[in-house]
Amino acid sequence: MGLTYVEAQVSGNNGHAESVKFLVDSGAVYTLLPHQVWTSLRLTPKRRMSFTLADGTGVERDISECHITLPQGDAHTPIILGQKGDDALLGAVTLEILGLVLNPFSRTMHQMRMMLG
Repeated sequence: MGLTYVEAQVSGNNGHAESVKFLVDSGAVYTLLPHQVWTSLRLTPKRRMSFTLADGTGVERDISECHITLPQGDAHTPIILGQKGDDALLGAVTLEILGLVLNPFSRTMHQMRMMLG
């Protein structure tokens, strides 16, 4: 299986927007914005959470929210405020908010089959 990237626009409350190339990581819960991006958008922490990295290491990161626009739609989403050196990740919560699912075989995103009951 290969890696899947997607370009998206992110914006905060200051009206400033940034274009970001995200690695689509359906194994990650939240979307992560690199330090340089979220500081440019003037995002502020709303809470702090603990996460486990792929190698088992525990880390704490601040959480905020932003508006994200993908070719398939746009929405507000919680995001991890990345530290210097962190890469942009598009996580499962943002995918679900947008009603999207990643097909790992074709490396494409599709509309999720929505169930109402």
